[in-house]
Amino acid sequence: MHDMQEIFNESAAGLDVFGLFTVSPYILVSWGIMLFLTVSSILLTRNLQRIPSKGQAMLEICIGSFNNFCKEHLGKPWRSFAPWLGTVALYVTFCNLVPLFGITPPTKSFSVVATLAALSAILIYSAQFRFLGFKKGLKKFATPSPLLLPINILEIFIRPLSLCMRLFGNVLASYIIMEMIHAVAPVVIPAFLQLYFDVFDGLIQSVVFIFLTTLFLSESMEEAHS
Repeated sequence: MHDMQEIFNESAAGLDVFGLFTVSPYILVSWGIMLFLTVSSILLTRNLQRIPSKGQAMLEICIGSFNNFCKEHLGKPWRSFAPWLGTVALYVTFCNLVPLFGITPPTKSFSVVATLAALSAILIYSAQFRFLGFKKGLKKFATPSPLLLPINILEIFIRPLSLCMRLFGNVLASYIIMEMIHAVAPVVIPAFLQLYFDVFDGLIQSVVFIFLTTLFLSESMEEAHS
């Protein structure tokens, strides 16, 4: 079993670039996932037909369902955010599934998850000013009462921290539990539990991350929904 230092070491087994710096293995896996998603999206959408095949029909159902989710929670501006939310959902999902192939998930890295959370925060508050305007965007921090201004300002940091720690904590905990089980249990038990932690729990964490991002985004531009 890996010791705790190895579990939290983000530079181990990285890519050395001309002796100048080392690229984290989490970044390498992330690049691989992004390349896979990019190539897959090109291949899946290059020969779309007016009368869809079974594969195209399934793809359209998935995209349509996600678009309906965004439309329901974000209202009229949903088209501006559905592509980003969908891309992040796929990225986080595949990050959480790679342990099935013996690869350490990038979402076990605090820096990767913190970056995702920070980008979500930028999206949330930029949307607030874009769709409400500068004055209403500032006024939003004093809603529903000016007494809540300090708390609403703190939310700028609390929201991404909540997103970050929830995803990071669950993925890291699952990883540590599986390492412990691998060390003391037969092969069959870890294989069964890995399906739970890597597939079921991994998918749940992806859904929670996107749902909370969408919820915070919806709250930030509430008046622009109608």
